[in-house]
Amino acid sequence: MTFLYIWQAVLTLAGLGLAVTLLALARQIGVLHERVAPAGEQTARAGLEVGQGVPRLVMHTLEDKAFVVGERLPVGANLLLLFVAPECPVCKRVIPIVRALAAERGYGLVFVGDGPVPELKAMVAGRPEMQGVPLLTGVELGLVLQINRLPALVLLDDHAVIRVKDIVNTRQQIEALLDSAQGSAPAGSVTDLTEKGVSLHVAL
Repeated sequence: MTFLYIWQAVLTLAGLGLAVTLLALARQIGVLHERVAPAGEQTARAGLEVGQGVPRLVMHTLEDKAFVVGERLPVGANLLLLFVAPECPVCKRVIPIVRALAAERGYGLVFVGDGPVPELKAMVAGRPEMQGVPLLTGVELGLVLQINRLPALVLLDDHAVIRVKDIVNTRQQIEALLDSAQGSAPAGSVTDLTEKGVSLHVAL
């Protein structure tokens, strides 16, 4: 009789354990479903792409000075945005390459930092090739463009329209990207852009 009681207790405990396991499994399935379900949303939030205009955003430099991205530049001017982070080893290799190419081609250059301000300041202080170039802080620009991997290079024309947007790691790749932008639509007039389906985004 004692054996039956013990066996019944074991079965009861096993049943409770199974119930708890099933509840935990159901919860994990629910969490997984939540993570997978927004795939369509992620596609919808893919960020601005080549041919689209960047909205006017007021960013700030490491010195906490306002810096506006998305405004029209002088006719024929181009602005390179290089997204970097202190813990990114490839960024450190690409930074001097991009700075040299920007100077060769007469492009404006701005670094966009991803990380805590103290770490970004230490990064700039330890890298002479970053000094003298504005480094923007904040996540707004990265969110608008949906920059998810670094280093990322974005080229804006004088209408703040994206001509290049890609992850970069070698000089040859960067040169090829910038050369490809030379054959894109001229930025001399809004008509030229709209006729080719370019959308201009304006922040109110």
